[in-house]
Order: sequence, then C-alpha cells, then structure tokens
Amino acid sequence: MRTKLSITEGIFPMPVLMIATYNEDGSVNVMNAAWGTMQERDTVVLNLTESHKTVKNIKARGAFTVSIADAAHVAEADYFGVVSGNKVADKLAGSGLTASRAETVDAPVINEFPLCLECEFIEYQDNEYGCGVIGKVLNVTADERVMADGKPDMSLVNAIAFDPYTHGYYRVSERVGDAFKDGLKLR
Repeated sequence: MRTKLSITEGIFPMPVLMIATYNEDGSVNVMNAAWGTMQERDTVVLNLTESHKTVKNIKARGAFTVSIADAAHVAEADYFGVVSGNKVADKLAGSGLTASRAETVDAPVINEFPLCLECEFIEYQDNEYGCGVIGKVLNVTADERVMADGKPDMSLVNAIAFDPYTHGYYRVSERVGDAFKDGLKLR
C-alpha cells in the first residue's frame, strides 16, 4: 500500500548549494539554494527568481560560484538560506566564514566549503515552466582535505542534502555502489 502525499518539491536528496557573488560594494553575498543541478558536463542551472539579491549580483557581475555545503557547516549553510541579501548587506560576516577571490571568474569562493564550481553567467530564463540562472563552469576546485588519489572523496566531503518533506538536512557520505558497473551483474 502507498500513502498519498501533497505535491511539493519532492525529489530527495536535493543538493544544498551555496551560491556566492559579490555585491555592488565588493562585499560577499551567499545564498542557500536546493533547486540546482548540472544540465550538461559544464553547465549549471539554478532555479532562482529575480527577486533574489544573488540573481541581481550574477547579472551585474556576470559570474558566480556554486559550493557544495558540508555537514560541518550546516548552521552556516542554513543561515545563508534564512537571511536575505536584500536585507543584510554582508551575510558572510554574520556567518563567521571566510572567502577568497575565484581564480577564473569575478566571484568569491567560500573557503570552508569543500568543493566549488566557478561559473560564468550565460543567461537568465523565465517562462511558464520555471525560471533560472544558467552558467558555464570554467573551473572546479576542491580543498586538499577532501582529496584522495587525485580525486574528491565524497565520504570526506560530507555533503548535505535537503529533505523537502520534513525540512531536514541529511549527510550524504557513504558509498554504496559503483556506477556503470554494479548493474552489469544483472545482465
């Protein structure tokens, strides 16, 4: 038997993405966004409305970064989602985190988050099926502490996911299989 649920953004896990930009005065703005994904190998799509300060900054600067939030910084990641950049001028200062300039784009990298995609703004789309920012990934960096054998080790990243049903955050860290390999056993 199955239980009928109300319609919501019901795909789990939803990523907890930290979108970082520079404000007009050069201060750092960061927002928490669960509605984002890779559209192509080098293209990011974020479902964000134009009312967000972050979207205004992306359009003005032509760039943004996308960091993967981790379990060690749940409170900070949530803070970036509950405090509006339209009302708080320097959200980064309130979080206690630090930032440095991205290598390839005019946007900040939040130093404490383990993975970061540096993106060039491509376009903003707004139609009956959604709205959002599209960006081209120009550079990806990882903190050395999450690297193993030259690749990011997701068990070290300790990424968090958003649960839209109960509004919880969950750690995504245990490898349970090998993509493009395990299914071959069923042939």
